[in-house]
Amino acid sequence: MSAPDATIEIQLAVEDADEPPEPATLRAWAAAALAAVDQAGAVVTLRVVDRAEGRALNRLYRGRDYATNVLSFPFGEVAPEVAVEFGGHCLGDIAICAPVVEREAGEQGKSPAAHWAHMVVHGVLHLAGFDHDEPCAAAAMEARERAVLAEFGFGDPYAEGPTGAAALEEQ
Repeated sequence: MSAPDATIEIQLAVEDADEPPEPATLRAWAAAALAAVDQAGAVVTLRVVDRAEGRALNRLYRGRDYATNVLSFPFGEVAPEVAVEFGGHCLGDIAICAPVVEREAGEQGKSPAAHWAHMVVHGVLHLAGFDHDEPCAAAAMEARERAVLAEFGFGDPYAEGPTGAAALEEQ
């Protein structure tokens, strides 16, 4: 029996940025990341925000008074009746700040699509419990990111030069 498809709600709430990728594209990147960590039936909300909302969220939840590229908010344990109401296992919410992602892509010499894909995958992996606080954990998370991004033809996001960046601003 196969796992149910993920439910990925996309919310576009941006005014101070170029057009983010199409919702179907954002969904595809998130679904691939969920499948890579055996969460294919999860429920995720991905909200694309402007600089003001990105800054407010980062200040409120992380105590940092600037807009960052991606924030992840895992749901943790959810009562079964709540999961049924949402249509599956509630993994959490992701907020991606469009103007920051656009700026970083230019600074890092990456295509906007490659950086957007990386931020979506990175956020999903955080929801699934991955982090990069310790070198071993970071290596495991980055390996998953590389594998998922390669499925879409994107290069190593951590490589120096035009295919990636040496480090993420986020988290």
